[in-house]
Amino acid sequence: MATVNVYLTFNGNCRDAFDFYKSVFGGEYPYIGTFGEMPPQEGMEMSEADKNKIMHVTLPISKETLLMGSDTGGEWASSLTVGNNFSVSINADSKEEADKLFNGLSEGGNVTMPLADTFWGAYFGMFTDKFGINWMVNYDDPAKMQQHP
Repeated sequence: MATVNVYLTFNGNCRDAFDFYKSVFGGEYPYIGTFGEMPPQEGMEMSEADKNKIMHVTLPISKETLLMGSDTGGEWASSLTVGNNFSVSINADSKEEADKLFNGLSEGGNVTMPLADTFWGAYFGMFTDKFGINWMVNYDDPAKMQQHP
């Protein structure tokens, strides 16, 4: 059975927002990483400001619920609209379930990142469904997952 969480997107103030949420909910970040910590991408230059932006952060809210987020930058920043800066994030239990959910929910919508293996070890993709809702589908293959510091 897949789990569903909210994924928030910010334009440079993700760390501030999550530090605020952490002050209210409590807890610790099991992972927080910046764009500067990503492996270099061929043909992509990144400004120093973008390198310090948050690539991904997770804050557990309960045993079942995670609040996740990141900053946007570069060419993506101009398309960020406050009020629509969130996605429904599904974490599937298998690659097959990820494919089924991704293909079913994205039908008639706009795939922005096809499902594929990622540098962080997950099978991941993003789309906007035919109703304008942003979705992320993720499968963390235990055999491929990297250990984060």
